[in-house]
Amino acid sequence: MDLTGQRIAILGCGRSGAAAAGLACREGAVVSMFDSGQGASFAAEGVVAHLGGEAMSAPVDHDFAVVSPGIDLASDLAQRFSSAGVRIIGEMEFAYSLAGGVPVVGITGTNGKTTTTELVETILSANGQRSVAAGNYGVPLSEVLVSGEEYSVFTIEVSSFQLEAIETFRCDVAVWLNFAPDHLDRYASVEDYRAAKLRIFENQAASDWAVLDARESFGAGSVKAQTVTFSAHTQGADYTLRGGTNIVCPNGDQVEMRELKLRGTHNAENLMAALAVGHIRGIDTGDMVAAITSYTPPRHRCELVRSLDGVDYINDSKATNLHALESSLVAQAGVPLVLIAGGKEKGLPFQRLRKVVARCATSVVLIGEIRERVSSEWGEQIECKVAGSVEEAVALSRDLAEAGGAVLFSPGTSSFDMFAGYAERGDAFCEAVNQLT
Repeated sequence: MDLTGQRIAILGCGRSGAAAAGLACREGAVVSMFDSGQGASFAAEGVVAHLGGEAMSAPVDHDFAVVSPGIDLASDLAQRFSSAGVRIIGEMEFAYSLAGGVPVVGITGTNGKTTTTELVETILSANGQRSVAAGNYGVPLSEVLVSGEEYSVFTIEVSSFQLEAIETFRCDVAVWLNFAPDHLDRYASVEDYRAAKLRIFENQAASDWAVLDARESFGAGSVKAQTVTFSAHTQGADYTLRGGTNIVCPNGDQVEMRELKLRGTHNAENLMAALAVGHIRGIDTGDMVAAITSYTPPRHRCELVRSLDGVDYINDSKATNLHALESSLVAQAGVPLVLIAGGKEKGLPFQRLRKVVARCATSVVLIGEIRERVSSEWGEQIECKVAGSVEEAVALSRDLAEAGGAVLFSPGTSSFDMFAGYAERGDAFCEAVNQLT
């Protein structure tokens, strides 16, 4: 695609927007940035920035616009351009159109995307297929292209927000890890959220591959590629779990999770998906296991912070939806458990988890905007207390915890009512736990 002299609008001044602007400038485009946020700032040579109120009044006569995943297509800013007939594509789509046909492994799902993305990138790079983890993972694909580094395959964590604005983006291997209600503060319904994620299969051909959760069902025609399935919960899949610890591959190979630093059925499924990608890419099981023997899961995902007075304190701040919360609870089943949950109100049906919470935990401490609502919804099934801060929640949990048990910080919703993101929230929990004496 020749962008020389084309007028391109970049919507959003965050990392994705800045990366897209840099890539557009490199390709010879005339670039303008738009961000209606009051705190937005951007400065780069040759780029005109329209920020704050100016973003809603500056001319929109551009050849096309590139939208950052954090900008809702239904927002006033995006609607200014679409109403004027300006074509809008996403940052990932924009970068893909300039990527020169490098193969893509795309990984989506409500939970587990980051861990699986890291596993796949590690496996590929260690076995002669130089890759980079990008996309929703934190490094925009545009930023990868601007770096000038050459790769033989891209490993891209793909969010529903990124998939909303694709046209030609195609995965040679598309991974669907799982699905559960989430982001209902952005989507009108669960069906809309699922439809956005299903677009990962939209441009695949029969020669491509789809790695699928065996327990999911897909409508006729949704998946055109060759398929391989995985599940830690059913024996009918291509990749299955035996005895709770051994992954059995279609060729009969077995992988013992005890050899790795991954624990829990959710991580078993992440590993199955990564193994499937490796097999599709022609890598032997033994070579994959050797590559990930020392792999450590990302922070804030069932991370053991410390043990104190016989109680394990576990940071799972990355659990920003109910599916992640439920997975964490089930993974800790069998020990006396105090659950710390709560955060931003984003319309999630916490009530449906009452029984599993009552079965897996002995008591609950709730924080954030939703603490009173969830306390009333869960209170008849399990003891609930409310706290005004993470520090207070940790102190209450210590009093409730039993020796030989655990305190699990798994909020089940996003953090933006109290923090800038799940990492900052997790750090606050870790600091509060490390302050205990």
